[in-house]
Amino acid sequence: MKPILPSFLYAALATIAPFAAPLTAEAASGKVVVGYQTDALPSSVAIANGDFAKATGTEIDFRKFNSGAEIFAAIASGDVQVGYVGSSPFAAAVSRGLDVKAFHLATISGTDEALVVRNGSGIEKPSDLKGKKLAAAPVSTDHYQLLAVLKQEKLTERDAQVFAIPQPDIVAAWNRGDLDGAFVWDPALTELKKTGKVLLTSREVADRGAPTFTAWVATAAFAKDNPAFLKNFAGTIERYSASFRNDKAAWGPDSENTKTLAKLLGGTPSDHASALTNLSLVPAEVQASTAWLAGGESAGAAKILKDTAEFLKEQKKISTVLPSYGSFVTAEYVKDIR
Repeated sequence: MKPILPSFLYAALATIAPFAAPLTAEAASGKVVVGYQTDALPSSVAIANGDFAKATGTEIDFRKFNSGAEIFAAIASGDVQVGYVGSSPFAAAVSRGLDVKAFHLATISGTDEALVVRNGSGIEKPSDLKGKKLAAAPVSTDHYQLLAVLKQEKLTERDAQVFAIPQPDIVAAWNRGDLDGAFVWDPALTELKKTGKVLLTSREVADRGAPTFTAWVATAAFAKDNPAFLKNFAGTIERYSASFRNDKAAWGPDSENTKTLAKLLGGTPSDHASALTNLSLVPAEVQASTAWLAGGESAGAAKILKDTAEFLKEQKKISTVLPSYGSFVTAEYVKDIR
């Protein structure tokens, strides 16, 4: 496995700017294409059972991607109108000229993403990462937080071997014994923990100064022309999130919900039941405050995007930091959700 040079790590998003202008709100033949990822969310059940389509009254083509970077590339090409992404690829994409809006906050830094180190690697504390082989998915919140941890420990990428590779490749490399540590989310997180231990969770890295979030975003043009779709889509997410918060028994290892997640995403119902307990979900009424999506430049999510962009520029992953990221988040679609 060869290390990928830092200048290449964010190449997946390098072509976004040239494609930003032609994006339109068009969804061919009334169909909306939505990109999702492999980590389990309560609302993923609504992908499998058709509730998103029912709630929006729209035919939806759900497409699974391995990372937010892949989703943004698809958005840039006009193939996807709505997608589930992390704050690091989000910051990189909009800094390069892509015009999207976060309309629902999926999760904030929790224990669903973590830096796992191999048993016997000799890594007992973050400073032990020096000289180790580490990995994270390219252009991901995990990669951002891995680099942040190294910086917090006054280490550079050259002080450790950092590989930017997709999660399936991370699992394969881990199983071959090629890696000492990796920052991952499920299902990779569950797999790596079988022969490793969590050194730091995403929440702990956030507490150390590098917070992240995941969000559902839509192209600005699509959001302008399809407010009812986004409102109903966000309402469906919230309904499933509320079910998880209020009825844990309905999301246990023997529940129909986790069986559905396993069928959609792979893994076992037990894996998903465990993974769901690691999520940090934010109720819609909190999302609709300045703590997260409201208030433009003052919104918490906008501030995280700007801080992330500044870090990425410092790391030479992007070349431009915008004056404000307030236009890329909106509380319009999470207001008054019932």
